[in-house]
Amino acid sequence: MSKKCIVTGKKPMSGHNVSHANNKTKRRFLPNIRTVRITLPDGTKKKIKVSAKGLRILKKKNFQIDL
Repeated sequence: MSKKCIVTGKKPMSGHNVSHANNKTKRRFLPNIRTVRITLPDGTKKKIKVSAKGLRILKKKNFQIDL
């Protein structure tokens, strides 16, 4: 399952966990993805994956969103 936002294009980033002894281990930073149902201008409904920021953008553009 893809962890990518349809609106903003955010996807997982990689980085390190750093201990007090400065040991580094790999980790992934995942975006805050939610599956929401939106009503398109032609009246059809579609499920999409959006990040929290993408959800704010859709609300600002007056899309009908069903959480």
